[in-house]
Amino acid sequence: MTHQAPPAPPPPTPPTPPEQPATTPPEAPPKGRRRRRAIGVGILVAFVIVYGLSLFGVHLLFNAAGPVKPPDLNATDDTVVLVRLEKLDTVANRLTVKVLVIPQDKMFDKRLDVLTTDTAVRMDPPNDLGDLVYPAGKSPAQVATTIEAHGNPNNWPFDSYSTDTLSAEVLVGQGDARQYIPARVEVTGQLDGWDVSVRRAGEASQESERPDNVIVTLHRSKGTLIFDAGICLVLFALPTLALTVAILMLTGKRSFTLPFVTWFAAVLFAVIPIRNFLPGSPPAGAWIDQALVLWVLIALVLAMVLYFITWYRRTD
Repeated sequence: MTHQAPPAPPPPTPPTPPEQPATTPPEAPPKGRRRRRAIGVGILVAFVIVYGLSLFGVHLLFNAAGPVKPPDLNATDDTVVLVRLEKLDTVANRLTVKVLVIPQDKMFDKRLDVLTTDTAVRMDPPNDLGDLVYPAGKSPAQVATTIEAHGNPNNWPFDSYSTDTLSAEVLVGQGDARQYIPARVEVTGQLDGWDVSVRRAGEASQESERPDNVIVTLHRSKGTLIFDAGICLVLFALPTLALTVAILMLTGKRSFTLPFVTWFAAVLFAVIPIRNFLPGSPPAGAWIDQALVLWVLIALVLAMVLYFITWYRRTD
């Protein structure tokens, strides 16, 4: 009887290394996301460029209107009446000025810087103070007064104002011995928000070859007009947004949101303060009120009516 050898044990299996997590390459952002990001960056860059150009343009426009040309104050042989522009009241059609007489040499003591004789300035058309008096023995000082400037404030912001031909005579002496001396009118100064132009008129009655009389004209500056246009765009945008929201809620394209009622009220009551912020303060009832402000208020009230109709339909 034969014995069979036991079967050989199987060779040991080598240990299997631990499984490594599969590494997947990072997914590239979708094309839509990259496109939206590029659009956002483009909008931001465009806004910065437009904003910078607008600042530069407005800076140029506001600095384009400087003071009027330097006046000729040579009073060696002439008597000069210097009119300095101070303020324009468009509703009252009054131009506030300061008037200073610069007498010719024979009427002035240069050692003491005082007048040697009583002097008065009489302007034509008359100013609101009548004769402007400069007593002897004192240095001439500026006298504040107002003159008429013709214009229609209801044409805001395209209104312009112009004075009559301004002329002046100087009364020298006292009592019955007083006599008239022709004077040359010169204009200086500037007004914020206005372009000032001075045109000489008449004939020269003194040593200077320049005409003695002037006409002052004022137009609103271009920078002010741009600011006015921006405020008007803001007023126009308010009812547009309010009507859009109210119509979307009414038609059911957007869900009804009750807190919007406070937003409607705030927008409605913001119109008048924004209107009063307009440069130049146009008078009540000007064409801007009839063409824009009144219709903005009507549109906002209509938006509130649509909102409350939606509220009535959607609530118990």
